[in-house]
Amino acid sequence: MEHAIEAVRTFNRFFTRHVGAIDRRFLDSDLNLSEARLLFEIVRRQPVMANMLQGALRLDRGYLSRMLAGFEKHGLITRERTGADARARAIAVTAAGRAVADAIDQRQRAAVAQDLGRLGRTERNDLVQALTRARLLLDPASPAELALRPAQAGEVSQIAARQAMLYAESHGWGHELETLVAETAAAFLRRFKPGREQCWVAGLDGVMAGAVFLTDEGPTDRGHAARLRLLHVEPFARRRGIGDALVDACTGFAREHEYDRITLWTHTVLESARRLYARHGFVCIASDVHHEFGEPVQGETWEKTLRDAPASDQP
Repeated sequence: MEHAIEAVRTFNRFFTRHVGAIDRRFLDSDLNLSEARLLFEIVRRQPVMANMLQGALRLDRGYLSRMLAGFEKHGLITRERTGADARARAIAVTAAGRAVADAIDQRQRAAVAQDLGRLGRTERNDLVQALTRARLLLDPASPAELALRPAQAGEVSQIAARQAMLYAESHGWGHELETLVAETAAAFLRRFKPGREQCWVAGLDGVMAGAVFLTDEGPTDRGHAARLRLLHVEPFARRRGIGDALVDACTGFAREHEYDRITLWTHTVLESARRLYARHGFVCIASDVHHEFGEPVQGETWEKTLRDAPASDQP
């Protein structure tokens, strides 16, 4: 914990210096960073009440009042009474205020572009991923757009690595599980059947937040089976419906490609996963204790029927 605390504080010191957060004149304007941030919010939200700004920016009421008074004195905003309450005054930006906000915005965009211009495409992507992930880690409830897409180059191996790390931390499943998921990922890449199999990545604002595989298990006496494999959702992204979206993707794909059923292997201790599968119509059809992870664990086979098996496959 101490190492993590020091890492965050070190970054904070670097970043406040890097963006000029403690400069008296932010980006060579007549405003400091707090004032520039407040003016930007007024432009974005106008007309807006002071209490809304206070809540959005978490500012001290007295400090906010002084900044607004300064803006009004310099002709950056106007405040007009609304309704019978003389204390309720809507805040709007003036033409002069908008000009100041636009100038700061352009300088800030230029400064960021200069930073990004020193980086290659891969480095820029790494930075965007790291910053977005940091935001979602520190503010798990922040709005984010969920999108499912096929895995890109390198991501199948990344998914296997994340599975190994997450299960090692949560359940103590180490080398044996890592071997299993690595072999599963390698087999998927080696034997991939386009149009019959898929790996989906769930992204939150472009950051990998979960994934799942669907593989072709071939014909059986009960019809053609698909297998759901290696479903996971990152801890920071849970309670956003990502697991449901991934299972829905597998089910929709399997129906579209005329699979008769979907099977999967899970474990009794994975209660959240079991509830997810049950919610989507899977049922547990078998269970047994195994030692594949180095200790006795009860595994379970679950199945979801998509359609009756063809008549020719019936006994």
